[in-house]
Amino acid sequence: MTQQLKTYKDIRQIVMARITSQIWPVGELIPNEQDLAEEFGVARATVNRAIQEIADAGFVERRRKAGTRVVPRRSRDAVVQIPIIGEQISDMGRYYSYQLVAREIVPVTKKIAKELSLTPRTPAMHLICRHFADDIVWQLEDRWINLAAVPTVKAQKFDVIGPNEWLVREIPYSNAEHVFRAATASSIERRHLDLESDEPVFVIERKTWQASNIITWVRLSHSGNRFSMTTRDEIPYGKDALE
Repeated sequence: MTQQLKTYKDIRQIVMARITSQIWPVGELIPNEQDLAEEFGVARATVNRAIQEIADAGFVERRRKAGTRVVPRRSRDAVVQIPIIGEQISDMGRYYSYQLVAREIVPVTKKIAKELSLTPRTPAMHLICRHFADDIVWQLEDRWINLAAVPTVKAQKFDVIGPNEWLVREIPYSNAEHVFRAATASSIERRHLDLESDEPVFVIERKTWQASNIITWVRLSHSGNRFSMTTRDEIPYGKDALE
């Protein structure tokens, strides 16, 4: 009987239970994303996100054309997931709201061309968005999206749903790179984050790939005085996952 699941967390829980109970032992290939999507009655992108988190945690290894195989977990690395910012703020017990500041398709600068592996002056989508926790600006999102990798983004207005949520839900990624640093706030960051003149920012720069194509590069800026980040290493399944 097909089990109807709604979220990637539900699927992640079931898959982890099958791995840790050795229904799928070390060395075994697990079913492909399409088969799992049909079993669980969800979109393939939902399955992809669940499996990617399990791979990031070191329980499976994904190889293009070779499938996804259960592997021994030899290391316990700090894993940085790509959250949906609205869910992240709601989980903090705060009210989330979103504002699109700018959306345009423009030629990339030399810096962005390098980040996206594009020829300078190639058109790309540029978005600036603000994410609020209650009435406080929690994050400023300065994002560039590769139109060649994600042509469907041209039809998205992002006036209601932000690019962070849309990309996580709709565009599966195979690899991600994060850079973290403290920085002096730019004039744009001071204005849009409502910062004091000498207040620093905590910056996360993220790049994601789909196979060899770079999907997006984004600079996420936060008030250095208000923002903190926690990572937790745990097996992502519950005792009732096999029921």
